[in-house]
Amino acid sequence: MTLKEKREAIEPRHSSISVSRQCELLGMVRSSLYYTASPENDGNEELMRKIDQQYLETPFYGVEKMTLWLRDQGYAVNRKRIRRLMRQMGLEVIYPRPKCTGSSPAKAFRKYPYLLKGVKVTRPDQVWSADITYVRMARGWVYLTAIIDWYSRYVVGWEISITLESDFCVSTLKQALSQKRRPAIFNTDQGCQFTSQDFTGVLEQHGIEVSMDGKGRAFDNIFSERLWRTVKVEEVYLRDYQTVAEATYYLDRYFKFYNHKRFHQALDYRTPAQVYNHPVGTPVALRAPFIPTGQKTKTYPPMNTIISV
Repeated sequence: MTLKEKREAIEPRHSSISVSRQCELLGMVRSSLYYTASPENDGNEELMRKIDQQYLETPFYGVEKMTLWLRDQGYAVNRKRIRRLMRQMGLEVIYPRPKCTGSSPAKAFRKYPYLLKGVKVTRPDQVWSADITYVRMARGWVYLTAIIDWYSRYVVGWEISITLESDFCVSTLKQALSQKRRPAIFNTDQGCQFTSQDFTGVLEQHGIEVSMDGKGRAFDNIFSERLWRTVKVEEVYLRDYQTVAEATYYLDRYFKFYNHKRFHQALDYRTPAQVYNHPVGTPVALRAPFIPTGQKTKTYPPMNTIISV
């Protein structure tokens, strides 16, 4: 059950079962029954729009540089405010060594090692990955999660939510697996949505190996990061969604276009659906990204080498 379904199942005036007991039976915290997200003020929404656009141009800007850039644009902001907004938006700085980020693992649950170092991806359904991004609307924002097949770049499933609860990630995963195809390895970051037992339990039930990025290593999940850039530049920034329903409609239309009609240079100008459903040879020399931690050397690969993987 999703969080929304659990809330609707609660009967406040039940004759024999208290609200607390009903929440316990449904596996939810009682406070979540009454929680509603507080809207950001206009100033913060404007800042989040600016941060969102600048992040696509300079994904290596951390809190310090993003704060300086905003000050240069005439905004009186401090680092604490920008750190909170970037964390709330789920933005992870692309930085080739361990660094503190906004993706926090769920402390009560198990973390898994990164299994894709040097792995050669040679077929569909060998590696899937999932990630979450922020999508702005005319007023407020929603969160978008998507599951992508690394070999073909095919989006296997996606969903949007008005909160960062893990339910919509679990729902997307179940939707993807219901298509009777499953990966050998599933990779995510260490966000609490993906380290939760609800999410990893589904993967383990289907015999799928769980892989997680090293903390602060956005390059480990570079294909999802590239997908977000494409979706925002080609769809989100061209519109000004007024409602969640409108965002859902246009994103659904875009992902159908992306999967079935958009040609990819890296796929020899085929669509993701063509490669995913009818793989013929290897579309590109594809290996799982591996970026040196920088702990033994100060020399890093050029940025264009990393992005072109």
